[in-house]
Amino acid sequence: RPPEDEEEEVEVGWQEKLFSQFEVDLYLNESACQTPLDWQYHEEIRKLEKAGGRKNCRIFTYTDHDRFTNLEELCQKVTDLDHEVPSYLVERMANVRRRRQDRRPVEASSLKSKIITWEPSEEFIKNNHVINTPVQTMYIMGDLGPYGKLGQREYENVLCTIKVDGNGVITVKPDFTGTKGAYRIELDGEKREVWEYTIENASAQVQPEEEEREQRVFRELYGRHRDYLSGLVGSDFEMPLPGTLRLFVNGEIVSAQGYEYDNLYVHFFLELPDQWSSSPFQQLSGVTQTCATKAVGWDNVAYFCYPFTVEMFYTQEDEGVFPYSLPQWPVLYFEVLSLDFWQRYRVEGYGSLVLPACPGVHMLTIPTWRPVGLGPVAEMRRFFIGGSPELEDLTYIRIPSTFKGKRLSRFGFRTETTGSVTFRLCCLQQSRAFLENSALRQRMQSVLDRLGGFSQQSSVYSVLEAFQRARRRMQEARESLPQDLISTSASAV
Repeated sequence: RPPEDEEEEVEVGWQEKLFSQFEVDLYLNESACQTPLDWQYHEEIRKLEKAGGRKNCRIFTYTDHDRFTNLEELCQKVTDLDHEVPSYLVERMANVRRRRQDRRPVEASSLKSKIITWEPSEEFIKNNHVINTPVQTMYIMGDLGPYGKLGQREYENVLCTIKVDGNGVITVKPDFTGTKGAYRIELDGEKREVWEYTIENASAQVQPEEEEREQRVFRELYGRHRDYLSGLVGSDFEMPLPGTLRLFVNGEIVSAQGYEYDNLYVHFFLELPDQWSSSPFQQLSGVTQTCATKAVGWDNVAYFCYPFTVEMFYTQEDEGVFPYSLPQWPVLYFEVLSLDFWQRYRVEGYGSLVLPACPGVHMLTIPTWRPVGLGPVAEMRRFFIGGSPELEDLTYIRIPSTFKGKRLSRFGFRTETTGSVTFRLCCLQQSRAFLENSALRQRMQSVLDRLGGFSQQSSVYSVLEAFQRARRRMQEARESLPQDLISTSASAV
């Protein structure tokens, strides 16, 4: 056949309808027209026939409102197997992939009043359990039937798919040809035919003035959207008083590993030192659930994943007192216990954790220990009837709260190393000093410096820096002296 009969080039616009031979034969018949869209196509094809017929031969399109785009795209197979059966997930996601054409626009007032749906219906959950961005689709098709026999549905092939979502993202599949070779389609018919086609972007380039105007419109749109979100959130944030630090801790008891018995649980409480306080409704203690262990490597690990939240306040004292007393941070005390079938509990270990002074996420693994009695009788009692030596005051793990002396002796106190507990702590700090110091661009050594700059730590750093500067000046002065003077003075000494 001559090459001009087989080559075809068509420029297609967005959602531009080009009829195929099959659609021309179908919509010319009035008995096949049922919907208003069918009657619209009937009138357009009649006008097209009066004007001399369609200009395209093999290339045609399916727009977003056609039957192929709305219905038959959901029936397309994932693979080319003849006996493919759609999976349960494909059937459940079929309704989700539909475009939201029949949804009414959401007004701003209703959106502001219904940010959270407290009682969602089943239909609401089915339509919103995944991100379903509204999208418009267009297919550029090719009728690759035998020469002179166009209009058969089995020879229709998708050449290109164009999608535009609600965010303005354009997806072209396959991509523009560019420097790559032409795409190939092989047909298995009477004769093995190979078709090649290319896809080029025929849109006019945007002028610099139009691009600048578009960027300005985007900036204004983003600014209004930012103001809208700020209006939803509000500005009623409670700021701490000057000289006060607010500490948020979103913690999690992740796991416990390396203990002798199974069915573990953790009892913990938080001790607030002087100058620290919390809300009267703040719960500073808790008990995890009983968790069975599982073998991970050489250890038996119990995964608690127990969350807790603590909010504390630190109030700075007078400047005359603060330099001589370095503030202490809150301490988390905990004990690990086990529970057996007969409801007998045993102490598996004690431990303590000083809350991190640095904000951020911290993964900490704390080793534990437990008291051991004298002789084998205590261990036999622990094994057969449960129970073991316990601490009356958990603060004895570090320094007891009732201790007022200068030296604490634990001579004769027998202990045994047991397993460890893993914590995940997300610490947040809020203070007016952070804002002031960040504006002044001053170097902060720790959070204590941000609360006034009179701490012992800052004074120690300043002394060390002064010493280093004096030492460098001594070395420079010594290097500048004559060598004979240095040797004479050394011999005289």
